[in-house]
Amino acid sequence: MLIKSIFTNSTGILTSRILGFIRDLLTASILGANIYSDIFFVAFKLPNLFRRIFAEGAFTQAFIPAYARSKHKIRFSSVVFLQLFGFLIILSLLVSMFSHLVAKAIAVGFDQETIDLAAPLFAINFYYLPMIFVVTFMAALLQYKNHFATTAYSTALLNLTMIGGLLIAQDMEKYEITFYLSYGVLAGGLLQILVHLYAIKRLNLLKIFHFKKHAKKEENKFYKNFMSATVGSSTTHISAFLDTWLASFLMSGSISYLYYGNRVFQLPLALFAIATSIALFPMIARSIKNKDENKALNLMRKSSLILFGLLSIATLIGIVFDEFIISLLFERGAFTAQDTANTALILTMYLIGLIPFGVAKIFSLWLYAKEQQFLAAKISMKSLAWNIVFSLALIEPYGAAGLAFASTLSGFILFYLTIKEFGFRKFKELLIK
Repeated sequence: MLIKSIFTNSTGILTSRILGFIRDLLTASILGANIYSDIFFVAFKLPNLFRRIFAEGAFTQAFIPAYARSKHKIRFSSVVFLQLFGFLIILSLLVSMFSHLVAKAIAVGFDQETIDLAAPLFAINFYYLPMIFVVTFMAALLQYKNHFATTAYSTALLNLTMIGGLLIAQDMEKYEITFYLSYGVLAGGLLQILVHLYAIKRLNLLKIFHFKKHAKKEENKFYKNFMSATVGSSTTHISAFLDTWLASFLMSGSISYLYYGNRVFQLPLALFAIATSIALFPMIARSIKNKDENKALNLMRKSSLILFGLLSIATLIGIVFDEFIISLLFERGAFTAQDTANTALILTMYLIGLIPFGVAKIFSLWLYAKEQQFLAAKISMKSLAWNIVFSLALIEPYGAAGLAFASTLSGFILFYLTIKEFGFRKFKELLIK
């Protein structure tokens, strides 16, 4: 079951990432690495950051253990869905109304003219967030039933709609192209909702609007864990977001170099670490709930050893062939050989941290399954604090490459602190068992 689930997630993610690289290839060729690509990536970064936190961490890690323990599953899921969806709709409206202020806060290094260009894109892209929450909520219900295929493959729809937007707009002005890309994001979100609704209906899970008078203990505990999990699962993504913010002070194109480098780095992380954690977490959560820790530990041992081997191979290949990979994917049209060299260096800096980020993700599941989200959040905050220190120390002498390496250093700290809380002795016994 575990291997089958990991394979399903990995192949789905691979399909999506291949389409994602085609999307990035077209983006690099049509837009290049300049102010127009920068403003789109910054505008898309904020909802995409929340998407990754939701879909790959916080919501699922808090919801599945709470849902498993709930005595009134339909009522519990109904209340959580409507409350969070309502909040995100209001937040999206506020971002739309005050898009200039949001753009200025996110990209502090942009001048006023660039802020004026970016603000409408922020307003459009942010509506992807409530859409992806709906997808994530339904995905969590499907994962609890050990159905992974729909979620694994549905992200490909986002890439297809963005590719469609690029192809339609390729002969237009570059600023117009960013709008077609942004509306492509929303179209992708809508298609993801539709395919999840179909899967939910097939499994007879379409019972989310059901209310009775009840005590709020379950929801209160969920929100407490959810807030902690939001911090605990977001270190990698907040680090990338921090890179973007600081890179807005560097030369034009720096944000794009970081984006393209991080995109390649995210492929093995998603293909192996995230695919494994998605498949593993419901199994660990159920084992912990049933007080069968030995089964949970055996699952973690098997998964972590496989993951370590895969990530080691990916790291070696990525570092040795960094320029070849970037050139193959992006060097055409407006993306020059110098852009390739700059992005390849950043990719190498990210890849050094692939193993610690990936393995830490597996062992953090132990804390989440035991509903120790606050402890996981403390670990993540310490790692993030060190990332800020490293970034400020390295940005001046090394530029964008220094920002990428700062993120990697924080990954090693995240790994150390996670294993410390899991237990060094238990970790050692797990490896030599």
